[in-house]
Amino acid sequence: MKSLVTGATGFIGSAVARALLARGEAVRVLARAGGDRRNLEGLDIEIVEGDLRDADTRARAVKGIASLYHVAADYRLWVPDPAAMYATNVESTTDLLRRAADAGASRMVYTSSVATLGIPKDGSVADETTAVDLAEMIGPYKRSKFMAEDAVRGLAGEGLPIVIVNPSAPVGPRDVKPTPTGRTVIEAAAGRMPAFVDTGLNLVHVDDVARGHLLAHDKGAVGERYVLGGENMTLEQILIRISAMTGRKAPTIKLPVGAILPLAYAAEAFARLFKGRDPFVTVDGLKLARKRMFFSSAKAEKTLGYSARPVDEALKDAIAWFKAAGVLQ
Repeated sequence: MKSLVTGATGFIGSAVARALLARGEAVRVLARAGGDRRNLEGLDIEIVEGDLRDADTRARAVKGIASLYHVAADYRLWVPDPAAMYATNVESTTDLLRRAADAGASRMVYTSSVATLGIPKDGSVADETTAVDLAEMIGPYKRSKFMAEDAVRGLAGEGLPIVIVNPSAPVGPRDVKPTPTGRTVIEAAAGRMPAFVDTGLNLVHVDDVARGHLLAHDKGAVGERYVLGGENMTLEQILIRISAMTGRKAPTIKLPVGAILPLAYAAEAFARLFKGRDPFVTVDGLKLARKRMFFSSAKAEKTLGYSARPVDEALKDAIAWFKAAGVLQ
């Protein structure tokens, strides 16, 4: 059985590819020409070269596969051209899934995000049933993923064998980009984060997220979605844990989001002026930080047999990998 993994040069996708190889499956991945392929080094895989946004590439990628893990997405909290993000996350996704089904794929796992879920106004923990609509999605990334997941559920309703997974904030090895969460780990571990905002995240080891993908493939119900998360923590708690692991002094200054917003607007204006440089802080990121993004994986635990290791292991693995990669001194 051959499985196609999109996004395998990235963080979650590379972990999914490795998990499939570990259980003896043949793996095909999609990779851009000239892209960063560090996460593919040493792996016994077939590489289809091309761009997910190209229809011919999508047709070549799905030929002869039995399963599809569509992990790839344009994940940025700031983007100068939102149309490109919608094209990748919504249009290319729906076309790829249709082509995979037409090519004979009997099972497909679509990687969504907890960003598409609602956040209870009372600060309680959210799950797959927490109500939300498109108007509540902040920024192009969240809107595009919400629209994509809605389209994917529609395809499942038409009979396509798709299961949806909603990972929380993964941390761990091979975060080559790095992700926004990974950048937070780097800055905190380097002692460059003197202050923080009052927000919260659900952290999970990336390899547990990968294992959750395989469980969803094997046991998930078509059209259902499953949160793949770990431990709910405030940002302050995360920074204290990282400080203890690295011997750095934990930050003690708590800043209101409103105090940083002017800086974010200025950073985005600078990024537009000097193209190619992403802002170090974004308006959408700060708006998201006004809410504690706490989630429950109870459904995946009960239905799929999913579980997550202690978050300290994820943080330690992330810090060790960033040091080995030369990103963190």
